[in-house]
Amino acid sequence: MIEPVRYSLEDGIALIVIDNPPVNALSRAVRAGLADAIERFAADAGARVAVIAGAGRTFIAGADIREFGKPMAEPFLPDVINSVEACAKPVVAALHGTALGGGLEVALGCHARVALASAKIGLPEVTLGILPGAGGTQRLPRLAGADAALDLITSGRHVGAVEALKLGIVDAVVDAGDPLEAGKAFARDLVAGGNTGRRSGELDPGEKDTGLFSEWRAKTKKAARGQLSPMVAIDAVEAAFDLPFDEGLARERALFTELMNSDQRAGLIHAFFAERAVAKVPEARGAEPRDIASIGVIGGGTMGSGIAVAALNAGLPVTLVERDAASADRARGIVAKLLDDGVRRGKLSDARREQILGRDFTTATDYAALSATDLVIEAVFEDMAVKKEVFTKLDAVARPGAILATNTSYLDVDEIAAATSRPQDVIGFHFFSPAHVMRLLEVVVASETGADVVATGFALAKRLKKVAVRAGVCDGFIGNRLLNTYRKAADYMVEDGASPYEIDAALVGFGFPMGPFAVGDLAGLDIAWAGRKRRAATRDPRERVVGFADRLCERGWFGQKTGRGFYLYEDGARRGVPDPEVEAIIAAEREAKGIAPRSFSAEEIVTRYMAAMINEAAKIVEEGIALRPLDVDVTTIAGYGFPRWRGGPMHYADRQGLASVLADLRQLHAEDPFFWEPAPLLVRLADAGEGFSSLNGQD
Repeated sequence: MIEPVRYSLEDGIALIVIDNPPVNALSRAVRAGLADAIERFAADAGARVAVIAGAGRTFIAGADIREFGKPMAEPFLPDVINSVEACAKPVVAALHGTALGGGLEVALGCHARVALASAKIGLPEVTLGILPGAGGTQRLPRLAGADAALDLITSGRHVGAVEALKLGIVDAVVDAGDPLEAGKAFARDLVAGGNTGRRSGELDPGEKDTGLFSEWRAKTKKAARGQLSPMVAIDAVEAAFDLPFDEGLARERALFTELMNSDQRAGLIHAFFAERAVAKVPEARGAEPRDIASIGVIGGGTMGSGIAVAALNAGLPVTLVERDAASADRARGIVAKLLDDGVRRGKLSDARREQILGRDFTTATDYAALSATDLVIEAVFEDMAVKKEVFTKLDAVARPGAILATNTSYLDVDEIAAATSRPQDVIGFHFFSPAHVMRLLEVVVASETGADVVATGFALAKRLKKVAVRAGVCDGFIGNRLLNTYRKAADYMVEDGASPYEIDAALVGFGFPMGPFAVGDLAGLDIAWAGRKRRAATRDPRERVVGFADRLCERGWFGQKTGRGFYLYEDGARRGVPDPEVEAIIAAEREAKGIAPRSFSAEEIVTRYMAAMINEAAKIVEEGIALRPLDVDVTTIAGYGFPRWRGGPMHYADRQGLASVLADLRQLHAEDPFFWEPAPLLVRLADAGEGFSSLNGQD
């Protein structure tokens, strides 16, 4: 058995190598091995200096996720790091790959740090609902100052070695390819100069800037949207300036423990594991993905161009087909602009941009240009007749074995596949706009889609850095079917007396970045209008129909793009203001139906909105449209702005208790038996005292 921590001596340098593949996570065995190695080094008369390094591709990437949610076992990481810092002889950390979370805290406890130029560091604990709990909030501000520490800890962002050097977090950056050699060289120079490094905990953090902490609290509160951990992390960093070091460590640990026991931490951990579980689909277990070396895109509008850029950024050559030369030129211009944005944000080099536009990206006006392409994604207008025409043409030119994908938000993928002679090669890819930015990809599996095609969809999503969720065929799949339902609940409340602005405010207070009416304006009200008209012929006669959104669309008020929707956007403003005319239109609709308006509290708005979402989600799971409840959670978090710290609607329902959710539905059922009919799955689970998590398998 390979020891997870190895100790050896070379020319007076103790080499402490962590070897716990694949990412050298800080398991109990690693913590114990590191503690033993430091104790051995302290007693080793032949060792003048020690180097801690990671074997393989990284230093220490953080905690061991297999221990998440379990009681921590001794030795505890804070104690191990404190023993490193207390060592009378200097300890050097040699960083490569990533030093994240507890990994960076180990390095901060060392007396000096050298990093390869390619290394990245960070303290991402807030993304899991906690804070650095092994000295990170106390040592980092002593090295880098309050502003830098607050930035890194409240955002969880990773920084490169060069930036870390500028901030004072590492002492040297080298271009060497071997971290252990870099560590040994640095250690030799350190002791040759009579230097013993410095203990971070003994550094003076400097004078506290009260105004700086006030500024960080204000902007973090706005960005966190109800998430606790970034705000509590500020309290921990402030302790470094208010308390002696040992008391600051105790304060940090108390705050860490408080967050560990919070619902938000449970929600974020659920989201973390759920995003890893969604890729575990039946087809991926039993089939090999097809090789994809080239991508075709049909349609060069906003969505098609965004899909093209996502593929190009992943290193895949793309051929984009448009109906005529002018449209193809326009698509090239959109792609170039999106690439320019990537350069400006530092995501892409100028050289890579030129390479993409000069070599990897081509446009055409003839489907024949796609004859040798491995996978073609159609991104034309959301109309069944148009899409079937495209697939008929594509079927005639695409090579055997090519995958034909439709980017549709609502339409029946089985019907589209039937327009070809190869339904086994047809799949749905529901990208979210902007496609090169949004993380979610619904992989829609039609009745005859081949298992290897599904596996290829998930492999492609991973390459595009998307979170893929498997969805079955129905109107709207998982996400938009849910959206259609909870948006109806919002519309019903408006017609009954709430204003769109009260509903948006209540849901932003719940943690959404935007309310449903602001989202509608952003997406374009004409899109939902077209969907309502398309579904009208098959609408159940028992369904309550609300017409005020149609009245806005009939006036040409489609949202931000027309300067007016539910909100008024003056002079091209991105943020709208309430529009009294909209409220007058809604009031007229109420009056025509004889509805006496009543008030709704923010709590009641959230209760109804979430009850509608959870109930429809239960139906989606029971019908097999979503494989598991966790697939619904990931869809809403990654694509629809559901607050990540709440874990998704199914996790949220479990935390509330399904009996409580069912009680809400039964109370609402009295006013609209059709819309508020409880889902059978929800009833069964509630009656059995179980939660949706019982259907997730290993969560």
